[in-house]
Amino acid sequence: MPLSSPLSVPLSLKTFLARLCEQAERYDEMVTYMKEVANLGGELTVDERNLLSVAYKNVVGTRRASWRIISSIEQKEDSKGSEKHVAIISQYRQKIEAELERVCQDVLDVLDQSLIPKAESGESKVFYHKMKGDYHRYLAEFASGNKRKVAATAAHEAYKNATDVAQTELTPTHPIRLGLALNFSVFYYEILNSPDRACHLAKQAFDDAIAELDSLSEESYRDSTLIMQLLRDNLTLWTSSDGAEPETTQPSEPKDDKPAEASEGAEGAAEGAADAPAAEEPKKEEEAAAGPS
Repeated sequence: MPLSSPLSVPLSLKTFLARLCEQAERYDEMVTYMKEVANLGGELTVDERNLLSVAYKNVVGTRRASWRIISSIEQKEDSKGSEKHVAIISQYRQKIEAELERVCQDVLDVLDQSLIPKAESGESKVFYHKMKGDYHRYLAEFASGNKRKVAATAAHEAYKNATDVAQTELTPTHPIRLGLALNFSVFYYEILNSPDRACHLAKQAFDDAIAELDSLSEESYRDSTLIMQLLRDNLTLWTSSDGAEPETTQPSEPKDDKPAEASEGAEGAAEGAADAPAAEEPKKEEEAAAGPS
């Protein structure tokens, strides 16, 4: 059975092959298999949902990291007045941006055409709308002019839709609701340049979760407290940058000099290093469990 022909693989084996691709770190192939699963019809299981999320996050994550490195080099060369080098670097950066746009649009199409329309549970709805917000935000990171404005508006709308559902159907300590608040606040800080709004959103989510921490289930405790730590780290970073003291209880030292951002899942959020500039929790393992299954 050729791995290059996903359509010929039975559904029962697609998720197995996707896990195999994950172990081999062949994320482009992992995306191919999980996109087939997503487009087959019906709501994805929690396991399938997380595999899809892991696949896309890794595919886009490597390109986001490449874009940051190349952009930094371009700025340094520009400051040296190396016009020839800047021209070459600019062309290469645009190549990476084209790849980023293709990947982001691909996952957004899957979300809009297959996943969001079929989502039935509140957890699924929040997960997918949050994911939609994330990928529009990734587009806004490198876009400029009207394209950036369009991407930012779409991201805000998706995050707002996710928040509306989360506030009525998920508890304040739910890992997906906390991850949403974390990423939404990063969006306000980095894309909309609104630190006050970012801090307010992050602090509100943290305080609401603290108030209900005693009722947190054992299976969700690790996931939720990890994301709460990231919220607190961001508040510490953002408020210290403004010369103010964070108002959350027991402030901790930030793990990085850039804010932390939650990805589609929660488990493993503290495993591995953050991947700037949104200093997200790691691209891979943390997405393997989007809250209690």
